[in-house]
Amino acid sequence: MYVGASWKAFSGFAMFSTFPDGISGLGLLILRSALGGALALKAFACLHNRHDWNPVIVIVILLMVLSALLMIAGYRTRVAAVAATVAIVVGMISCTGGPGLEMLDTRTTEVFAIMIAAAVACLGPGAFSFDSRLFGRREIVIPKSPHRK
Repeated sequence: MYVGASWKAFSGFAMFSTFPDGISGLGLLILRSALGGALALKAFACLHNRHDWNPVIVIVILLMVLSALLMIAGYRTRVAAVAATVAIVVGMISCTGGPGLEMLDTRTTEVFAIMIAAAVACLGPGAFSFDSRLFGRREIVIPKSPHRK
């Protein structure tokens, strides 16, 4: 079995590969803001309405808030998208065995939120993010060599 090709494909998934600008960057900003806003609103609603504080629920709510804030700001966007996916999946699993955490209103919206988070994780943060400002495009000036004519 040859695994070299799959390893090359996996290693090509750079943490900060491209930062599209223009309409593509605006689309990524909208995706990040929509998912981060929905997660933040639901996390604060869960904080306000919860009466039973089991440790899994507290961790999921904190993970939701942290990933929502990071995703809206565009800082460590891919890590935040994976954290949001984990929070949503754990919330889905925890509410199947009894009273748990209903992350979003329906299972369909939870699946859509996971799909949006996966899209953001694959596409990256875009040009309108802190990641772009910190790790984005740079102009490299190569000085002329004194030995070349």
